[in-house]
Amino acid sequence: MFKTMKNAWGIPELRAKLVFTLFIIVLYRIGAALPVPFVDFTALKTAFTDIVGEDSIFQYFNILSGNTFSQATLFALSISPYITAQIVMQLLCVAIPALERLSKRGEEGRKVIDKISRYLTVGLALITAYGYYSLLHSYGFIADGFFRAVVVIVSYCAGASLIMWLAEKINDQGIGNGISIILFANIISALPAMVTSFVSTLRQTLPYYWQMVLIGIVGIAILVATVVFCVFFSDAERRLPVQYAKRVVGRKMYGGQATNLPIKVNMSGVMPIIFASTLVSLPATILAFVDPEEGTFWYKFQQALSSGSWIYSVVMFVLIIAFAYFYVSISFNPVEVSNNLMKNGGFIPGIRPGKPTAAYITKILNRITLIGALFLGVVCVFPLVLNMCTGGIFQAISFGGSSMLIIVGVALETVREIEAQMTMRHYKGFLG
Repeated sequence: MFKTMKNAWGIPELRAKLVFTLFIIVLYRIGAALPVPFVDFTALKTAFTDIVGEDSIFQYFNILSGNTFSQATLFALSISPYITAQIVMQLLCVAIPALERLSKRGEEGRKVIDKISRYLTVGLALITAYGYYSLLHSYGFIADGFFRAVVVIVSYCAGASLIMWLAEKINDQGIGNGISIILFANIISALPAMVTSFVSTLRQTLPYYWQMVLIGIVGIAILVATVVFCVFFSDAERRLPVQYAKRVVGRKMYGGQATNLPIKVNMSGVMPIIFASTLVSLPATILAFVDPEEGTFWYKFQQALSSGSWIYSVVMFVLIIAFAYFYVSISFNPVEVSNNLMKNGGFIPGIRPGKPTAAYITKILNRITLIGALFLGVVCVFPLVLNMCTGGIFQAISFGGSSMLIIVGVALETVREIEAQMTMRHYKGFLG
């Protein structure tokens, strides 16, 4: 990976893309530190953990936002409104025929869908900003006043819109996926606080030094195992053999060679985790803004969907599997692959071209996707279950599995894109 980055830095075009991406990340981190008027940051920073709890979904939001959520800075809403808008649009493109036809019109249709997504992001940001303002106001971090409310809500909505613009700039002129890159930067910036909280929890919970060392070793082992499994499953693939028939065009003969069709085990990458975590946290987040009374149905519903409950873990696991299949279904079309093979004279040995080939690829794809989805679910849910079984010792790293998976996945995806850019420019230095 480091050699790839070094070789890419030697190419002027790729160097410009890398510098631009780093510049956007720096701008984002500057915005993440900008204060919003009329908010009592000192009191909020002191009381945040006591208010939301150490294992609530707000802690997960705080990690994904790079600790900006707990500080109520300009980018406190982070990338969540933009991700939610992307999820809604992808679901609508499947459910609404007009949007489905629009998505199949190539670049022109994609521009229209992106435009709708931007408007939807602003609308969701406005709603979320109002909810966040209501939460801060209910705990006395913002004084009463209509003007104060308007300034705070508009500031947070503008911050979320600016993040959307920065992410799209990375997509257009930088390297990697804009959403993933910003999430990567947020989680990296939140890691020191997670480690500090974990060490503090060990000191308060365990009376003996050797117990702290033992639990620390277990935590490091889980971290290393997560990284190894992430790398292994991200690179794992099923290769379907493909044979091309010989063709005579003029005086030359084409085809006749054997190759393979690679199908990645984790084709969807980190997107199912991002989508599932956003969707499963939405009801609990809305209810937290409403602050239901203790003992009511909505209060019990909110507690059931908190990150410290078994229901949350089960729902998260199921949604990751569902979104893995959904993301693969919209990004990989077996019928189109089968038609392309047939047009080019290719076939899978033992399988008839056309519909039988598409059905065979679909069957293999469903099995491979299930393996990848189960892997994603286990990596994300295992730290949550471990925390519940150990009485909260691992609460500081309850979301460590999903966070580490996002970090490793984004790093690998970015390196692959750099290698693809180098291949397009006929540069083979990274293969040496």
